[in-house]
Formats: sequence, structure tokens, C-alpha cells
Amino acid sequence: MYPKLIIDMKKLYSNIDAVAEIAKTRGGCDMMIVTKCLCADRKVAEMIASHPRVDYLADSRISNIKKYQDLVRAGGKQSVLMRLPQMSEIADVVEYADISFNSEMVTIEALQEEAARQGKIHKVVLMVDLGDLREGIFFENEEEILETAAKVHAMPNIELFGMGTNLTCYGAIIPKNDNLSVLCAIAEKVEQKLGITLKMVSGGNSSSIYLVDKGELPDKISNLRLGEAFLLGNDTAYGEDLPGTVGDALLCEAQIVELKTKPSLPIGEVGVDAFGQKPYYEDRGRIKRAILAIGQQDTDRDGMHPMDEKVDVLGASSDHLILDVTKSDREYKVGDTVRFTLDYGAVLRLATSEYVEREYI
Repeated sequence: MYPKLIIDMKKLYSNIDAVAEIAKTRGGCDMMIVTKCLCADRKVAEMIASHPRVDYLADSRISNIKKYQDLVRAGGKQSVLMRLPQMSEIADVVEYADISFNSEMVTIEALQEEAARQGKIHKVVLMVDLGDLREGIFFENEEEILETAAKVHAMPNIELFGMGTNLTCYGAIIPKNDNLSVLCAIAEKVEQKLGITLKMVSGGNSSSIYLVDKGELPDKISNLRLGEAFLLGNDTAYGEDLPGTVGDALLCEAQIVELKTKPSLPIGEVGVDAFGQKPYYEDRGRIKRAILAIGQQDTDRDGMHPMDEKVDVLGASSDHLILDVTKSDREYKVGDTVRFTLDYGAVLRLATSEYVEREYI
């Protein structure tokens, strides 16, 4: 059945090898592999949990971590909830996540209460906002960070496991030696004040990995969280290919349901499309247009790149993707399929859509 997301397990495993060589061997960091883009796909999670160089499996949703916590424990790894816990899920966070990222004292207090009830020690990574303006205590509020760390350290059922930051995802701020060094300096002050050694200083996601080979990752950074780096083989700071990785471990294949020659410009007054946007159309004359049975409900059309380089994506509605196949050397017909390489946003939607099949090779 189509459309389908094609997942090449050998290529993904090899990509983990390659990013481990960068992050662990050359960077001296523990490696956290992020499972959220593929919605904690069970087969992929099995592969990640079995990989000898993976230290942590991480996700932004506790429901995903619940799917594979048995694999984490069997593989001797630890599970991490990266999104700040909701108050409504505190019990599940303590039960299923070994570690959670936090920035709110009221949430950590709720975790303490629940951990005591369950008879557990729950590990917390305290998040610091270095200017990307997503989660974390703002870095300029150093006294607040130190006071929060001290309170967390004093809790009997909470371990202050480390400190971390997130960059690029919201504010698109690039990780650099100078901003990550701020995190390291704050972590050192926490250690000095409390007389402890933090077990993790997490220096960001796939946007930070490029710093390793530039020799600019601060020495105190001990952990990187990698999702897109192993899925698509690139850093997310500058979009550069990472050494030893491939970018085609994940592909999409969709089927043609109509193939007709029509004008390239719609006829009549142009209003807004199904998503409230006023579209722009290029006048290409009469062209051969292929309609595929996949749309914006299933994927991000801007992240779909036909492997046939002579095919162009013209646009999409909620259920249809429209291509210009006029210049292709292939004589397409109804029922044929078209394959695409993918950007992160397209993979995320494809994996989330219940209308997209999965094929493992």
C-alpha cells in the first residue's frame, strides 16, 4: 500500500556508528539518540537500544518512552524525557523515564513527591536558556539557577544529574563555543557551591555536533542529543553532511492517481488555498502534471525532494501532491510510484500520519 515511509535499518545503524565516531570518540561525549521523529518506532527503537555505543534513548513524549522502556532496561541504557514534564503526567514520568529535563521548581517538587511515593530516585537535568528562548532558566539569572540547583540537590528522591541547554529549535540560535561556555561556567559554579560533580552537561542537539571537528566544543560538555544527525546524516546548524553518514536512510514512495497535460496557471480569480494562503504560480505553459495520493495531512511538501531530478513539486492540498513530470526521461503512467528524499519536517509528518505505511529494508 502507498504512500509509504521506507526505513533502511542498516543505513540508520551505520549512521549511528558515524555520529558516535564524532560525538564519542572525537568529542568525548555520551550519546543520547532521540526517537521522537519516528514516533518511537518499535523496530528502530530495538536497533537503537541494541547499539553498543548508545548511552541514552530520549523522546519528548512520555507515551513514546513507555513504548520502549523494556528495551531500554534490557539494553542497559537510560531513558530521558526531553520535553519539560506536564503536571498531568508526573506519575508516568517517574515510572517510565529515568531522567527528565526540568526548569520549573513546582514541577520538580511534584516529581519529588511522586518519586517518594514510588520509592524511586528520579534524575533531573536542570535546563538553562542561553538565548534561544525556549525552555530553561534564563542564563542571566545566575542566582536563580544556583538556588534552584541547591533545592533540587537537597531533595531525598531527586538526583541533580546534570545541566543542559537547547539551541536552534525555536530561536535558531547557533551553538558556539562562547554560548556553550556560559553553560559550562554555570555548571562549574553549581558544582563548587554544592560540592558535587554533575554527571551530565548536555550541550544541545544535532546543531552542536559540528563543533567537535572544528575543535570548538567546550571540554565540559559531556553529552549530545542526536536525532536528525543519525536520521538524515546532517548537522542542523548549517545543514552540512556529517562524515560517514548517508542522507537516504529514510525515503517516501507515493503513487500516481492522475496524469494529464494541463495549463500551468489556474484559470480564474485567485483567492486563497485550502490552508488560507494565497499561492503563486509560475507560467510554464502546458505541462504534464502528475497527482500523487499524498498531501499536507501526511507530509510537508517543502521537505519532499523527488529522486527523479527532472521532476518538480508544484504544490499540495491536504490529500494530493502535484508534480510537473514534463521533462522527465521516464514515461510515467497512472499507478506508477515516485520516490522522494526527505527533510526533517517531512519525516516527522510521515511518521505521525496513520495513513502512511512503513516498509523496513
